[in-house]
Amino acid sequence: MKDRIMQAFVDEVKDKGIKFTMDDLAGRLGISKRTLYEHFSSKVEILDAIIDLTITEFDEKTEAIIQDSSLTLLEKIKEAIMVVPKYDEFYDLQILEQMKRYYPKQWEKMNNSLYEWEALKKLLEQGIEEGLIKDQNVELLMRLVIDATNLTLDRRFIWENRITVQEAMNGIVNVLLFGMVEENAEP
Repeated sequence: MKDRIMQAFVDEVKDKGIKFTMDDLAGRLGISKRTLYEHFSSKVEILDAIIDLTITEFDEKTEAIIQDSSLTLLEKIKEAIMVVPKYDEFYDLQILEQMKRYYPKQWEKMNNSLYEWEALKKLLEQGIEEGLIKDQNVELLMRLVIDATNLTLDRRFIWENRITVQEAMNGIVNVLLFGMVEENAEP
């Protein structure tokens, strides 16, 4: 039931923005407010649960990639950059702006998670050590990767260009890792 409530919360935010009521949420679910409150005491508690779940899932997926001995280092870097957690549709610029205004503590936690990516940093450092990645300032590389992947938060851009988040992530990763110019292209 908690998963259903969290999904309905995300759907409600997508439809109405972050300022809906628990009555709205109960109505979407077809349950009483009392039943809703048996699982979560408030909207903030639901929001915290969604944030915690997405951060935990993101970290677990990244760690599974790192531990996968069947992947090369380059494949690990690529897969780690492309991790998309459950409720990824919640990571939208408009939603984050509303959250910043009405739920600043939750926004700060979510925003910090978008910029902390220690596991990827270690993979990039390993890639530089092994000569797989050109010797670059790792902090600059991290900023480029983070800012590029955070472009997927602009869901309007994604929708207007008729691409999925996964397609956008794949394109971003390919440009970051392999460049824009074809190997045999002349300058």
